[in-house]
Amino acid sequence: MPWYRIRFEDGRSFNYGGTREELIEAVRCFSPSDVSGYTQLLEKVELIYRVGFEELGNQPFDKFSSMLRVLPKMAILRSDRSVYNFVSKYLADEALRRVFSFQPLLVGGNPFHTTSIYSLIQHLERKDGVHFAQGGTTALVGALVKLADEQGIRFHFNQQVAEINIEDGRATGVRLANGVQLACSCVVANADAPALYRELVPKRWRKKWTDRRIEKMKFSMGLFVLYLGIKRIYPELAHHTILLGRRYKELLEEIFEGKMLSEDLSLYLHAPTRTDPDLAPAGCESLYVLAPVPNLLAGIDWSHEAQRLEERILDILETTVCPGLREAIVVRFHVTPEHFRDNLLTHHGTGFSIQPTLLQSAWFRFHNRSEDVQGLYLVGAGTHPGAGLPGVLCSAKVLEHYLPEILSNGNDEPARDRTSPEQREEALQ
Repeated sequence: MPWYRIRFEDGRSFNYGGTREELIEAVRCFSPSDVSGYTQLLEKVELIYRVGFEELGNQPFDKFSSMLRVLPKMAILRSDRSVYNFVSKYLADEALRRVFSFQPLLVGGNPFHTTSIYSLIQHLERKDGVHFAQGGTTALVGALVKLADEQGIRFHFNQQVAEINIEDGRATGVRLANGVQLACSCVVANADAPALYRELVPKRWRKKWTDRRIEKMKFSMGLFVLYLGIKRIYPELAHHTILLGRRYKELLEEIFEGKMLSEDLSLYLHAPTRTDPDLAPAGCESLYVLAPVPNLLAGIDWSHEAQRLEERILDILETTVCPGLREAIVVRFHVTPEHFRDNLLTHHGTGFSIQPTLLQSAWFRFHNRSEDVQGLYLVGAGTHPGAGLPGVLCSAKVLEHYLPEILSNGNDEPARDRTSPEQREEALQ
């Protein structure tokens, strides 16, 4: 079973994944003249991985001196080049260039603008494999909740933070939307970083991350996701299938910079029942299909466009890998960038916060320790090192470097709640 099956508009497919030898053989079958270049590419992405992930991924970049120390290595690795330009140096076949450059889309980046350091994803996948937790992402969340519960961590579910309380430049707690005040010695926030500063930190405390500075940043694309429950099985589907459209660079520019939806789509189709049959009833499939789309800065009227896009996606699936799909649908629903804004609270409804360009990576990205507010720490997609499950987990590991100061900020005082026990319990019901 390949990690991904990449299907081109002309009907050809490339099975991406496996051992080094299997990947080389797949390249040989697809474009024999590119085998030599691909073996060189393998060596380069491993070197980038050693530096970009193993040396830098878990390290804080809250001082520019930290950036200066790694600039020579980044210069040697030519991190100024985009992923697509980097791959193109070694591969001549345009289809293969797409196969080995689409990975930045997994972390919210345009392959034509994302720094080539993110090509390390290729080696990360080959070194550690591509895995799926039985039960899906929900199972991972459940395991983390269980671990936290065992450590005595208390959760307040279905509560929204309205503001981070700050006194004399230091975070002292949070105010919930229902008015409850929760005091603490420091705040660790996993909210979308641009939204965190704009919505939760009052302007008077933001000297660096002003509204103007945030709005000058380059934001990741939005996501349209269609979920399907169907009463049949498509056994030929891989767990991950990528359906590339006719255009590549032009389509990506329209997604990241455009103001309208393109008729020419590229899609990611996820068939988790290929690995975990328990995610659907016997003889059935659960699928979702993801289309990268412009974020809310484009001004698209999703109340009008969502249904049209859903039908366009079903047309593509029926004419490519899922014939007769509409007749098999039992349940279907979709989410748009408005869902990411309204329910996941991402700025401009982005799917991955800010783009991973060179000037929005490492020290240039949102710092894990806030420059504006003492005692405020950030993790998540918008912070260093970036989006995607490995990147987000690494952002949490960065906080290990700050653990001594985090623990000392409270001066051994227990966290206090400024509301009475009766008010708190009533509001948190």
